[in-house]
Amino acid sequence: MKKINTFIAIFLLISLNAQDFKYGVTGNFHKGSIVGVHDVSKGKFGGSIGVFGQIPLVENDIFDSAWLYLMPQIEYSMQGENADADAARYDVQKFHYDYIAMQVYLKYFLHKGNMKRDIFLFAGPRIEYMVREDRKVDPAYDLVYYKYNLDDEVNKFGYGVSVGAGLKVSPKMEAFIRFDRGFSKVYPNNNINNTYNRLLAVGINYYLNDNW
Repeated sequence: MKKINTFIAIFLLISLNAQDFKYGVTGNFHKGSIVGVHDVSKGKFGGSIGVFGQIPLVENDIFDSAWLYLMPQIEYSMQGENADADAARYDVQKFHYDYIAMQVYLKYFLHKGNMKRDIFLFAGPRIEYMVREDRKVDPAYDLVYYKYNLDDEVNKFGYGVSVGAGLKVSPKMEAFIRFDRGFSKVYPNNNINNTYNRLLAVGINYYLNDNW
């Protein structure tokens, strides 16, 4: 809980200390998986919902002409994966993990002088803290596959990077595609592979204010 409060405090400090900023809500639909572990992984479809702030890092010479922003974001993200190793015997194996996550993006709009285009790119570090674990597997599966998976312990804290591209479709709405790649191990006892989280998402940002 202390780590979750830290995420929120960092987000508020970054946003509220800026003189001019926009804020809004964000959501996405994604497919995630955990690399290098469960045999016959099918990944898992899930979603994320959160809030963001957007702070200009260059001057607005004319209305809304800034092309570089700092964009802190906090979200609740449903991740993990499903696998069906010998599903006829063990049924589908479910490894579902929900996270409170924070990204701090640099957001860059393609532009020519003050003419800002609608296309943007973004990238930044990501940290995450697990708040829910839902693991459903046949005990007989673990007896056979544990020596390969080594997945009896799960890291609650993780870190990685998030990158993407998007399109401003209206003054208040953006659509984007995003890829997240973890650098930390999900299963620390697995000394065979770096069992990291990854996901590919499509989503929208919706602005709740416009105070330039």
